[in-house]
Amino acid sequence: MAKVLGLGGLFFKAEDPAAVRAWYARVLGFEVHDWGATFNHPKTGAVSWAPFAADTGYFEPSDASFMINFIVDDLDGVLARAAAEGVEPTGRQDEDLGRFAWLIDPAGVKIELWQPAPEEA
Repeated sequence: MAKVLGLGGLFFKAEDPAAVRAWYARVLGFEVHDWGATFNHPKTGAVSWAPFAADTGYFEPSDASFMINFIVDDLDGVLARAAAEGVEPTGRQDEDLGRFAWLIDPAGVKIELWQPAPEEA
């Protein structure tokens, strides 16, 4: 049966795409090209797709109608890298699914960082 296999990309508008690409390279360590970036499928976690209610507060303080989630291997390390660039998280949370933190990028988009919980043997 023909079906969707997973998330193929995320594309969004920005007033200054070059500055946004540079921010992601500096703050989150992306290997960024003029056209963007690609990621191999992670060995941990899963890609999620979820529509939220129009009045959700989950994306706040961003006004964007979407949020980006990135799987990370070392949340503390990524947050230290962000802090070195003057970017502080808007929140942090540890739960059964793993560890989470949130940043706002220069385009005003909320970024959710997720370090999945270790898999049980």
